[in-house]
Amino acid sequence: MNGKTKAIVAHITLIGWIIALILNNGEKDEFASYYIRQVLGIMLLGTILSVIPYIDTAGVIISFILWLLSLLGAIQEEEKETPVVGKYFQEWFKGV
Repeated sequence: MNGKTKAIVAHITLIGWIIALILNNGEKDEFASYYIRQVLGIMLLGTILSVIPYIDTAGVIISFILWLLSLLGAIQEEEKETPVVGKYFQEWFKGV
């Protein structure tokens, strides 16, 4: 499986993310790793924002928009950083 396919699979729910992570551990691909880190950050951000009162609905919408932008970057085979927080995701999750 190539890096683009792994990156796209990582965007398909938590199960897809886990599958992409497992597949990428066997045969490391930097493009796939990049999006695996991005999606992990987006999922965690969405979870955190969804439990904060008064932000919950907006947090879900923001997370969806970030997820969609990330998915489009993966489809276009470009390492597009998630706006505002993407550089932190790459730094925080560099072990993934």
